[in-house]
Amino acid sequence: MEINEPAPLPYGAYNKQEYSIAEYLEMENAATEKHEYYQGEIFAMSGAKFQHNIVIGNMFASLKNKLKGKPCRPLGSDARVHIQKNTLFTYPDISVVCGEPLFLNNDDMNLLNPSIIIEVLSPSTKNYDRGDKFKLYRDIPALKEYILVDPETISIEAFYINAHSQWELTEYKNMDDTLQFKTIKVSMKLEDVYEGTRVLENNGK
Repeated sequence: MEINEPAPLPYGAYNKQEYSIAEYLEMENAATEKHEYYQGEIFAMSGAKFQHNIVIGNMFASLKNKLKGKPCRPLGSDARVHIQKNTLFTYPDISVVCGEPLFLNNDDMNLLNPSIIIEVLSPSTKNYDRGDKFKLYRDIPALKEYILVDPETISIEAFYINAHSQWELTEYKNMDDTLQFKTIKVSMKLEDVYEGTRVLENNGK
């Protein structure tokens, strides 16, 4: 996929100056807050609400437990992912890398080959995560699953790449559903995803 125009990002631009990747990495490694980089521009990332963080914590803890002793491991939101084809540097809420991790210039701050990416949606980023960001993520050769979780309602959109290299959507909208991570052969009950959130409380769990 060729990208000719920068996709709009849901964050305020750092400023209008154009930066090289080397300049971004130097600035980001010294920064106290996280920023995305795309085609010469740097974008400040916003913080997350309480429900958002609960869902991330639930999913990360479950994946870490289920993948113990296996060749795949989950990474949290401090793990920066780089997509060489379109220049994006970003921080997914959760990434799963299988086998030997690959890094840009052997710098283990810049992961190149996540197999699964999970984003927990926020009001300010949900359209970006579903649209332009997913287009950018699809340039990752190793990516096999893209999971979008709404922390405010029972709704998980799971995109899986099939045998024909096409992306297929499975939606989970019932608290009795079980989310399937097909690449790593792991499942997770939605009740566990939403444990401790208003969503679970509102459904009488």
